[in-house]
Amino acid sequence: MAKPTTLNERSLQLLKNLIERYISDGQPVGSRVLSKDSELNLSPATIRNVMADLEDLGLVHSPHTSAGRVPTVQGYRLFVDSLLTVKPLDAQEIKRLHKGLLAKEDPSDVVNSASRLLAELTQMAGVVTLPKREVVCLRHIEFLPLSHGRVLVIFVTNEQEVHNKIIQTNKLFSPAELQQAANYLNAIYSGRSLAAVREAVLKELQEDQERMNQGMLDAIRMAQLTFEVDPNQDDYVLAGETNLMGFSELADRDHLKQLFEAFSQKQTVIHLLDQSLKSAGVQIFIGKESGYQVFDQLSLVTSPYSVNDEVVGVLGVIGPTRMAYEKIIPFVDVTAKLLGAALNPKSTSPL
Repeated sequence: MAKPTTLNERSLQLLKNLIERYISDGQPVGSRVLSKDSELNLSPATIRNVMADLEDLGLVHSPHTSAGRVPTVQGYRLFVDSLLTVKPLDAQEIKRLHKGLLAKEDPSDVVNSASRLLAELTQMAGVVTLPKREVVCLRHIEFLPLSHGRVLVIFVTNEQEVHNKIIQTNKLFSPAELQQAANYLNAIYSGRSLAAVREAVLKELQEDQERMNQGMLDAIRMAQLTFEVDPNQDDYVLAGETNLMGFSELADRDHLKQLFEAFSQKQTVIHLLDQSLKSAGVQIFIGKESGYQVFDQLSLVTSPYSVNDEVVGVLGVIGPTRMAYEKIIPFVDVTAKLLGAALNPKSTSPL
């Protein structure tokens, strides 16, 4: 995000001080606090004028219960992209990460340790996707009608691996309609990886329904039911989620319930982590940038990790939007490098 052209260095410094103070205290920041805290030597009146300008630009807002300001998602984004000074990890922190990861031999133990260490060292939630297995590609799919709206799905992956799954549909389909759906899916998706099929199906349902006839829509919805992420499958390891209960802005019981349901169902988190697979380094989703309402008050800092120069997974830290980004970013970055090294016995230390 580029710096707004209407912001001078004084305004940027004031925004930086306000966000750092809010991250530290978790309380709306008023002009008197900033006048004592700031190195700008400005009067409270001048600071109020600058804060009003920041609010007009959508970078801060004032909660109804306070005259102070708190950062918006746009404010945090400007802060992270342009104003943040990342603090490198000290030698002791790196040593603890190194020891915790390289002491394990089994890959699943290494992944579990990475998630646990991220949670312990940041006092937030640590998440690590399992190293991806061999790419599984769809070759052919068939649908056979069963009773009460159920459909038997038979699909072939890779060369000759046959899978069966029963899905529950919300309407009754004739054999001819199921054949038409299978023909459509085979024509569109045969030869593509199941991960790519899942992503394409989700995109179709979100964006392109208006151009689809009913037969196409039915086929896409059946593909979604067939290839959705199995909630019982261990796609990632999560640790420290109860740490999030210690932040006052996340303490609402209903919100916590929705958040822990999202962790349990996995699809929301997996979709966000999948987006990070293609990033070159650390990627940050701040609040509403995730696209999921349950994450509106959270930030997710992620980084892909690699074995033999091939990206095989993603790890990250989930915490409140007022997390200490200057500390969390290097934790995630270094842990990703060390995790890749720990999963590759032939590698030397990447640090």
